[in-house]
Order: sequence, then structure tokens, then C-alpha cells
Amino acid sequence: MLIKVKVFPKSKRQGITKKAEDAFEIKIKEKPEMGLANKAVFEILADYFNVPQKSIKLVKGAKQRNKIFKV
Repeated sequence: MLIKVKVFPKSKRQGITKKAEDAFEIKIKEKPEMGLANKAVFEILADYFNVPQKSIKLVKGAKQRNKIFKV
């Protein structure tokens, strides 16, 4: 399943919000430096979908706010 994610780094709170069947917004505290933000997004998605992080792949948008993941 492909999902679209819009990431908001340097937020005061962390969390995930479902906007549509395949679209989410994720707020994280980490800065978008050295892959820290992407790592936090992987952790949040793994918890949300109750799957291991290895089963989530970043398809598009490694250095962008809008990303596409395969779960």
C-alpha cells in the first residue's frame, strides 16, 4: 500500500493525523538534518500501522516535506 505523508519537522508535539485513506500528516520534534526527521517518521509510521520498520520503504521525497511510503 502506498501512502502520502506531509512532514512537519521542528514541531512542539509529535503525532500523526489521518487526512484521507492514503494521506497523513506527521509532526515531529527532530530537525531535518542528517536523516533524523526521516528516522522519526519511520518510527511513527511503524507504531501507527503496527508493523516493523523494515517493512516500510521510502519511495519518494527523501529530502522533501512531501513523501511517499510503501507499507
